[in-house]
Amino acid sequence: MLNDRLERDDVENALFKGRIQKKLSEDMRGVRYRIEGPAKDGRLIHVICRFREDANLVIITVYALTEES
Repeated sequence: MLNDRLERDDVENALFKGRIQKKLSEDMRGVRYRIEGPAKDGRLIHVICRFREDANLVIITVYALTEES
């Protein structure tokens, strides 16, 4: 996130306005999801996350697909 100058607002925006692009189910720790959505400035970003057993969402990593203009 820091390398791509992304903030919490960008992640929230991508989660609310994006879509699940891929379900990654071959991990012993549980299913991960790759969500693609827009950051606040319009750049496309990926959010890799999973749900814990207590239903909390864990953000694993976030990165931008396009350069900042």
